Amino acid sequence: MADQSSHQKYEFKKKLESLRDKRGRGTELISLYIPPDKQLSDVVAQLKTEHGQASNIKSKLTKTNVQGAIESIMSRLRYVTVPENGIVYFTGAVDIGANKTNMETTIIEPPQPIITYRYHCDSSFYLDPLEEMLREAKTYGLLVLDRREASIGLLVGKHIEPYRNLTSTVPGKQRKGGQSAHRFQQLRLIAIHDFYKRIGDAASEVFLTVDQKDFEGVLVGGPSPTKEEFESGHFLHHEIEKKMLGLFDVAYTDESGLSELVNAASERLEDLDLMVEKKLMQQFFQELVSDSGKATYGEENVRENLIIGAVDIMLVSEDLRAERETIRCTSCDYEKKTTSDFKPGDSKTALGNCPKCGSYLESVEKVDVVDELSEMCDQMSTTVEFISTDFEEGAQLLNAFGGIVAILRFNTGI
Repeated sequence: MADQSSHQKYEFKKKLESLRDKRGRGTELISLYIPPDKQLSDVVAQLKTEHGQASNIKSKLTKTNVQGAIESIMSRLRYVTVPENGIVYFTGAVDIGANKTNMETTIIEPPQPIITYRYHCDSSFYLDPLEEMLREAKTYGLLVLDRREASIGLLVGKHIEPYRNLTSTVPGKQRKGGQSAHRFQQLRLIAIHDFYKRIGDAASEVFLTVDQKDFEGVLVGGPSPTKEEFESGHFLHHEIEKKMLGLFDVAYTDESGLSELVNAASERLEDLDLMVEKKLMQQFFQELVSDSGKATYGEENVRENLIIGAVDIMLVSEDLRAERETIRCTSCDYEKKTTSDFKPGDSKTALGNCPKCGSYLESVEKVDVVDELSEMCDQMSTTVEFISTDFEEGAQLLNAFGGIVAILRFNTGI
């Protein structure tokens, strides 16, 4: 069955993408954010004031569109009860091309509470507060180092963000002729200490810029004994040092070492959505390479296996946008179904003529592929998991496997 929270997030992202692309000809698009504790009578009072002020707009068309949008919202507010997280209205005359506009309204119940009331009129919809709700808040500091190099980054939600790369001037273990072994060793230890201090200062600078209420802690990786030397030397800022979560063995200290560190710390991070999604993708890859017949990919193969109840888990990319369209002939019994990627605002393409009788073809139905397959999963007691593209395996799901794969209950030969 589809996890409601992840499917709701998918639908929420899709709505925001659609709204992001909509434009008005003037400042005709209204965004109205109503918090749960706001009195609707106060909202209506302000809308009436805005309606009166709109009569001063010089452009007759803009004035008509703005007043029409306000009237549309006021009529809807008569019958609404504000949900516990508040409600947002996006209304206005949207430019649909060919010198035409269409009065559209989108209503969103946000996944988190709206904090402040806002009335906004512009040529595009005001989405910042809702887009902020999509931002993953949990953040981890990442540091990988040895005596020659260090890389610093952040794990923000499911995304690794590299920040700094440092290289050292620590001499190798072979001393130059004429230097005593003791003198050479002293110089080398001083250089190592200085490099660790540079790393600690740079890492503290990066980690202290993070909102500390979202900052979960620091993961340090590298070969032994480097990471242990760094930890025991107390090179990090004392506030950051309190948030050290552990030391982990990694082989690389460049940018790729940051990903290796996250994988090495998987048990420490097991509750993170990122690690849950990584494990699911790894399970799919294991079935795929083992040739067990219990992994399949691509919309058609997954659909066929769903129909016979063979799918245990369906994995869907959060960024998959596809429609399944039913096309029929206007004269004979010809019908076909096609699936295509779509983006909000895509222009319509000609359907052509019937291959059987030559008459015109018409589109009779369009459904979102993810919604359709998710409904099938509900009927078959199949688990649906949505996978982010913010990490390597998640990006592979979308780019290499078409955005839909499945782990099967048994080998179906499909």
